[in-house]
Order: sequence, then structure tokens, then C-alpha cells
Amino acid sequence: MRQPTEVRQEQIKQAVLGIIYTDGLKNLSTRMLAQRIGMSEGAIFRHFPTKQSIIHSIITDVQRDFIEHLRKIATSNELPQKRLEHLLCFTVKYLTDNKGITLLLFSEASHNNDEELKQALMQIFNTQKKMVSKVVLDGIAEGIWDENIPVENVAMLYMGIPVSLNVELILNKGVLDTSNFCSRMMFLINKMLTR
Repeated sequence: MRQPTEVRQEQIKQAVLGIIYTDGLKNLSTRMLAQRIGMSEGAIFRHFPTKQSIIHSIITDVQRDFIEHLRKIATSNELPQKRLEHLLCFTVKYLTDNKGITLLLFSEASHNNDEELKQALMQIFNTQKKMVSKVVLDGIAEGIWDENIPVENVAMLYMGIPVSLNVELILNKGVLDTSNFCSRMMFLINKMLTR
């Protein structure tokens, strides 16, 4: 049975992430991709004109599915502590559900020296930092957190948490108990921010 184009495109993108995660970006080939999803290489190119267009489509998904959800959390009416926790927990869940996304973003942008991809990655990174900074500034304005805390440094430190999680996921071949990861990290962040 023939699948709708959207379903096939999603299967292709998930297979790309899977291959990158298990075998590395350098081993990503259309032949391996075709084998992974059970279709011909020609059929893949009917859905995406180039391998690079698959990568760009994944980046668009990240901007739509990940960044927009983070934006909703950051601008919600919840208390700053809850928003920061939800930002972190959603990030952890997104990265563990989409193994390979971070490897793809960083290695593809630097490996192929793709300026468009680097710009998209920079935008994703900076947007995350801005959202974290906004939440921290809201907490400072509400008198919850110390106004002497350098917000830019907090945002940068926060951005290191998902990177560390990814390193652990890679080193542990995707098997990592993240059940209390979020609460442990939030405990530390809150301790750092509190007056």
C-alpha cells in the first residue's frame, strides 16, 4: 500500500536521525536510508530532491515543533520557576525522543560548512537563550531570584545542560535513566538563582 507523501517524508526524516544517531553522519547514505525504511533510493528522491533537503526539512521541524513549544512555555502565565522547569523538561524530552537531532545540527553545519544551516542553528540556539533569559528576568522582576545574577551567564549555563545530556546519551548508546534528570538540574538552577 502506498503511503501519503507526508507520512513517507516523516519516515525518511526519522530514519535519517536514527542512522545519524547509531552510525554517525559520515555513514548516512541514501542506500542505507533506503534499506532502513524499505524503499528504493529513487523513491526517496521523489520525496526530497537531495540529501541536504532532508536535513533542511528536519531543521524546519525543529524550529516549528521544538522552538515554538518553548516559546509558548516561556510566555505563559505560570510562575517563573515552573516555566523554567517546563522549558528544561520539554527540552530533555524532545532530545531523548529525537535522538540524533543534536548530532545532526552540529555536525552537519560544521562538517559541510553550510552557511544556511549554520544560520538556522544559530537562530535556534539564540532563541533558546533569549527564552531562558526572559524567564530568569521575570523571576528577578518578581523578587523570586537574585537581581545580581548575570542573566546571560545563567542562560549559557542552562544551554550546557542539554549538551551534557546528549553526550551521556551517546556514550551510553541511548540507554539513560532521565526520570529525575529534570528535577536534579532544576534543584541546582534554583539554588543558584535564589537570593
